[in-house]
Amino acid sequence: MIKRTREIALEFAPIIDRMPGNHKDAHEKTCENDSATISHWRNIWLTNIRKNKETFGNFADHSCGQFWGEAKGRPTIIAGSGPSLKFTAPKLKDRPENMLLISCLHNFHFLEDLEANVDYYISLDSGPITIEEVTEGGSQPSDYYWEKTKDKKLICFIGTDPALLSKWQGEIYFFNAAIPDEKIMKEINDIERFGIHIESGGCVLGTCLFFSKGVLGSQISIFIGSDFSFSQEENARFHAWDSKYDANHGICLKAVDIFGNATKTWQSYYNFKTWFDLVSERVPGFYINCTEGGILGAYREGNISSIKQMWWEQMIDLFTLHRHKKEHCLNPSSDAMFSVYI
Repeated sequence: MIKRTREIALEFAPIIDRMPGNHKDAHEKTCENDSATISHWRNIWLTNIRKNKETFGNFADHSCGQFWGEAKGRPTIIAGSGPSLKFTAPKLKDRPENMLLISCLHNFHFLEDLEANVDYYISLDSGPITIEEVTEGGSQPSDYYWEKTKDKKLICFIGTDPALLSKWQGEIYFFNAAIPDEKIMKEINDIERFGIHIESGGCVLGTCLFFSKGVLGSQISIFIGSDFSFSQEENARFHAWDSKYDANHGICLKAVDIFGNATKTWQSYYNFKTWFDLVSERVPGFYINCTEGGILGAYREGNISSIKQMWWEQMIDLFTLHRHKKEHCLNPSSDAMFSVYI
């Protein structure tokens, strides 16, 4: 078989006004697995919640609500675990000081290796898989990363696996999940009525978004690593590092990425992407996608207008364009090269 390689200049697909179809059908699609998810996790959630309450006492005393309003008016970077994270993550440590960074816990090893200075790590999952994910793919032994948690804040669901919390050496704060089932919500309330409910869309990146918006008060959301699809490499992967979860892709579906190119994803992740698209059109805020790949906001017809697709450097200029004039503003007699943006 003959193989040829060529370089192409990537351009974002044209902008369309809104999502194709209607919101009602799209929302129903995103919720199609709710019943199965609740059935599988119900007893695990309740067991974990009871154990965590025994360990920590009242969740209200460890509520993430104490951070309410701390990011009002500030932009927040929200980091998923997609393959494009490898393009933007190395730039995080040099981000503007007023930009907060919230990350899915799965990125811990990757972002700590890059000294990204994460402000909050978020965990939604209730299974033991989260323990392995903290270190999986890292360049250092596991103990190194658990030691690194000492100076970090973990924002987690009250139903988080207790074994994860016992290994975390830093600060721990809790939230409750908005589960679409009256019976289990009553059972949870019987353990403790804890009203800090954070929406998620069923995935931890959704929790990152609504912790940022609903608790911290940041209404400028900047996504990175939010591919929701496989990379375009020959050996397609779902993460920015070598992950055992990428070994078997299983059943995939075709999708269109933000450049208009064909790609592949899983049905569950396409549903997550659809939920985020819905949020961008229904929940007030400014949504910027600096993933530089993937399918967030993308359709065959083009990219929806409610999510602004930008390269990282464009986004940085959006918030710090004045830096190009710094030398001349602070020292008008400077003979440094005059900076012109356009």
